[in-house]
Amino acid sequence: MQWSSLNMVLQHAYGVAERSSRHTDHEMKPLAPSSIRAPFARYSHGVEVPAGQRLVFCSGQLGIAADGTIPEGAREQTDLCFANIAAILGEAGMGLKNIVRINAYVTDRAHMKGYMDSRDAHVGTPPPASTLMIVSGFTLPEFKVEIEVIAAAPEQRRKPARTATAPKF
Repeated sequence: MQWSSLNMVLQHAYGVAERSSRHTDHEMKPLAPSSIRAPFARYSHGVEVPAGQRLVFCSGQLGIAADGTIPEGAREQTDLCFANIAAILGEAGMGLKNIVRINAYVTDRAHMKGYMDSRDAHVGTPPPASTLMIVSGFTLPEFKVEIEVIAAAPEQRRKPARTATAPKF
């Protein structure tokens, strides 16, 4: 995948999210009790999703392009993970700003900065609830990052069924 294609996917995802986020009566609410320490980075301790929201659960995405190429750096792999997630969410009419929960995995502490810089660039405000774990590896040694998400957006209004006048006999 060329980086210009990646940028187009991300721009589309942000465009979808911007349209979805205009529904201010359906915004997620970050949960930050004063009785516990503030988050270590840009994430929310918890997120309340209002009633009437659709949910999308994404399987873990690795930093691999459709053509099978795997970028070398953790930041580039993370950007690609988010591009893949954006494509999945786009199928449901959602975007990256609709993410309410992230579980992320990196294979070394050295990859945390690249992951966190990319995450912070791609998620909305307020930031989603998030967990980052260091793991021993993935299916291929080239992979450094895997990300799974849950996203929420308002129910799409369905058009009312058209009623036709029954023919008279």
